Amino acid sequence: MKRLTRHVVLIGMMGAGKTALGSELARRLRVPFRDSDAEIEAAAAMTISEIFARDGEAFFRAREEQVIARLLAGPVGVISTGGGAWMRAETRALIEGRALSVWLNCDPEVLWARVRQRPTRPLLQTADPKGTLLRLLAERAPVYAKADLEFLSRGHDSIEASAGRLLAALRRADPDLIEETS
Repeated sequence: MKRLTRHVVLIGMMGAGKTALGSELARRLRVPFRDSDAEIEAAAAMTISEIFARDGEAFFRAREEQVIARLLAGPVGVISTGGGAWMRAETRALIEGRALSVWLNCDPEVLWARVRQRPTRPLLQTADPKGTLLRLLAERAPVYAKADLEFLSRGHDSIEASAGRLLAALRRADPDLIEETS
């Protein structure tokens, strides 16, 4: 039996696989999985796109920080965050105090292939969505690099293979993160 000693928080760009990989990782560790975007949508009874359109990004980021703080105060598990969550210093400080942060770093072409058909990405509602994605990645990568662990998310890996690689990387990064219990 395994026990997670603190939260694992997945950060990275939209399309990096935070939700899919986080779900599988949580299943393997037998801990709760929480997606901060899904939690925000449930609390607001609105989609992220609707919140952005009605209230703007700054309002959304403040609510996002509140939701992440609530998730970090709950049972230890795996949490996936929105792509911009880590960009706020206050949100990073919350995560750094209570979790091991993992940047799912993914090739830009893989990201584009995964998000280009999804109209639910408010930041990509531009005349040049691919250019916007690449610009966001360039802006965010130095901040994402502040995470405790960088994990290269490979486009050709299955979720199962990626979860196995991530589990091994977590054990190397923090040998006390996953305790074996009887």
